[in-house]
Amino acid sequence: MKLFIIHFMLFNVCMLCSVQLIYAQQIGINDTVKTQAIIYEGDTLEMKTLEFAYAYAKLTPAQVKANAKYNRLRNAVYVTYPYARRAGTVMNDINEKMVNVKSKEERKNYIKSREKELKKEFTDPLTNLSVYQGKVLMKLINRETGNNCYEIIKEYKGGITARLYQTVAFFFDSNLKQSYDADTDDATIEHIVREVQRMYGYSNPPHSKIM
Repeated sequence: MKLFIIHFMLFNVCMLCSVQLIYAQQIGINDTVKTQAIIYEGDTLEMKTLEFAYAYAKLTPAQVKANAKYNRLRNAVYVTYPYARRAGTVMNDINEKMVNVKSKEERKNYIKSREKELKKEFTDPLTNLSVYQGKVLMKLINRETGNNCYEIIKEYKGGITARLYQTVAFFFDSNLKQSYDADTDDATIEHIVREVQRMYGYSNPPHSKIM
């Protein structure tokens, strides 16, 4: 009797193992998990991408100074570019209108007729700007018109007035004859201008030299 019972138990264990073995071999579509793998020294290993790890360090005095200098310039461009943009639009329009006007008297009368508009777009904003912002504005007006501020004032107000403004600019450590080079000296300003343009939907309008 004992032998029969032992034989019966072994038979049940074998049957159970057979069932489990058969079940384990029946793999469904939800039993497969796809993952990245990498072969390392002949072994295929699971590969995972870790989250970014950020490291922070205190800025050096030089970095703090450079960061403050950039932020000052960036703020000045954001403040003055709309002024330069509007002033440039008026000046470019005047330049285009005067291309075929050769008479000094006619040129003078036309400029005088636009004087109030020029004053609104160019002169008045200068009184609300700091000296540093004024320098940046001169750069940006050159960018928008292709002319430096000295040439503009000389054409609209005369050479004596232009020299007077240049003298005043000298005492403010500035220069009306500033040029604009987007590829070298003024590359940082140009980068910030592009940022302003993207933010407010500006484009680069064509400009004309004073004739």
